[in-house]
Amino acid sequence: MSRTMNPTPPAGAAVEAGQLPAVPLTLEGYPTLHQMMRFRWTAWRALPENDRREIVGEAERVLAEMEGRTHGQSALFSLLGHKGDLMFLHFRETFDQLNQAELDIARLRLNDFMEPATSYLSVIELGLYESSLKTYKAMADRGVEPHSDEWKKGIEETISRQKEAMKPRLFPAMPPNRYICFYPMDRKRGEDKNWYTLPMEERQRQMNEHGLVGRRYAGEVKQIITGSIGFDDWEWGVDLFADDPLVFKKLIYEMRFDHVSAVYALFGTFYIGLRCPANRLHDLLEGNLPQS
Repeated sequence: MSRTMNPTPPAGAAVEAGQLPAVPLTLEGYPTLHQMMRFRWTAWRALPENDRREIVGEAERVLAEMEGRTHGQSALFSLLGHKGDLMFLHFRETFDQLNQAELDIARLRLNDFMEPATSYLSVIELGLYESSLKTYKAMADRGVEPHSDEWKKGIEETISRQKEAMKPRLFPAMPPNRYICFYPMDRKRGEDKNWYTLPMEERQRQMNEHGLVGRRYAGEVKQIITGSIGFDDWEWGVDLFADDPLVFKKLIYEMRFDHVSAVYALFGTFYIGLRCPANRLHDLLEGNLPQS
């Protein structure tokens, strides 16, 4: 009996067979922490004015140092609504430095008048759907086995090259805008609609369409996306910075009509805040809105 031998798969067969990795490459930048706080206004107002000034003076000096860091800055925002009173946003080079920022806030005398409302831990992230597809297919066409040493080397080269090109977006200065909008979000993983079962080409197409909307608002809003899978309860965090808060409503509403948002997106709690420079903390805690 003759035996039929399986022919050697042609180059690129892995692509046709859907055997390439489903996970897009990502770039990571600053670890990021949001701290939402409630302020004990009654206890604060009961203090003598001189005590309040001393406590604020200490906090202003620490916050000014955090604001003025060369790499990885912090900012303070006054929150609107019942979800909290203050929000600290920290960018740092390492998770250790994020924890130190928490400790620096905790040891302030002002911290005696603050209670944590919630927090969010993540890392600035850029998804590389297009580069991932090109890299995966190029190596598959050369017959490189996925996850082999040669494959991993090619991935490392792509990530290194892209990270250098994207450094300003991965390690940004704190945007100076008057208003911030922060919210967490997920992609659906249900039985009916599951983002993670879509082919990468389709996910890339939908994300490209989604990004076109954001680019139309490039002159009005600064967007920073952070990844939080494995770090917090949602998958991503979104920070929007603008000088006109109405742009948040317009941008997010328009994005609702994208297929990826309309079908696959879930959104968490929204927080809106106004920037409070360190040297205006006294005004804020005396009940006067810091002016831009």
